[in-house]
Amino acid sequence: MDADVVILGAGAAGMMCAIEAGRRSRRVILLDHARKAGEKIRISGGGRCNFTNLNIQPERFLSQNPRFALSALKRYTQWDFIAMIDAAGIPWHEKTLGQLFCDRSAKDVIAMLLDHMTQAGVDLRLGVSIDTVQNKQNGFALATNQGELTARSVVIATGGKSIPKMGATGFGYRIAEQFGLPLVETRPALVPLTFAQQDLQPISELSGISVPARVSCGKAQFEEGLLFTHRGLSGPSVLQISSYWQDGDAITVDLHATANLIPRLKEHRQASGKISVKNALAMHMPEKLAAFLTTRAGINGNLADQSNAALDQLGEVVHSWSIKPVGPEGYRTAEVTLGGVDTNALNARTMEVRNVPGLYFIGEVVDVTGWLGGYNFQWAWSSGWAAGQVC
Repeated sequence: MDADVVILGAGAAGMMCAIEAGRRSRRVILLDHARKAGEKIRISGGGRCNFTNLNIQPERFLSQNPRFALSALKRYTQWDFIAMIDAAGIPWHEKTLGQLFCDRSAKDVIAMLLDHMTQAGVDLRLGVSIDTVQNKQNGFALATNQGELTARSVVIATGGKSIPKMGATGFGYRIAEQFGLPLVETRPALVPLTFAQQDLQPISELSGISVPARVSCGKAQFEEGLLFTHRGLSGPSVLQISSYWQDGDAITVDLHATANLIPRLKEHRQASGKISVKNALAMHMPEKLAAFLTTRAGINGNLADQSNAALDQLGEVVHSWSIKPVGPEGYRTAEVTLGGVDTNALNARTMEVRNVPGLYFIGEVVDVTGWLGGYNFQWAWSSGWAAGQVC
């Protein structure tokens, strides 16, 4: 055998798994078709890597089996990864909602992981493409563009389909299907939403405007920033709700989630009724957005001229704007892939395929998708760690 374990994919999950397996004195070969390891880490968080979240909870991960991630997340926690970051002397800060970022650069995280891999004796091979993975006696044979490799175990850490310009492919899903594993249908997640032309035109005229908003779909609800773009809606609240949105669903948007504006406008009507409705509303939000909302509510003229019913109608538009997306923007701009290898086929403690001993799936390729804000990195660290204890 060329190695005890060959890991496919030198991203967050693959590198963590390689480190842990190497520390157990396993002969580890880590392969990736890219020229550099950790490319998604490098571009994440605007180049600062939102490497975990203080508020990791299993219910903040989407999966057909919502409890599947619990074992790995409990055994290797956000505090364990923070301790690794601290030990490496990497300065970090909390940005918002428990999201932790590097002070300097995401490259600090990559350098830390590469250093740990070197210490663990991991053989990192870049620019290697995999043609096939086959069962053989007591292990696996991998055909690559640099010849055949044999190993007792193989770990698939090739990620999902999101951000194809970084080299993302559906390779991991093809391997899963080859070995008879069921797949949960995949689609882009944590992604901007697009709209039909009649809805898009007024939205696109607001392009560049960002406001705090509450966006809901079904039982899911997120209160964060919303950004109008020339293609539709984006910003953290929209990216979050995209993971819960289903084709045909409408989303409901509260464009001033911090307070109900209508009682304020009614009070303002008493004191300064000569001001226009648009200008009164613009005291609480960008003027172009105020103009859009008053037009949508069919209201014009001065505040003093408006009945309570008219202002209530404006309130519906401001606080309960219902709009139906036609779809996500696509994998090009999606941060993650929803769906993937069905968790029923995997051991939650080890990430090993139940009916194919020695074959493991970790990270984004698995049907576990976290919220925006460091959750998906934590799943990568935790699932990679779990497999690294046994592979």
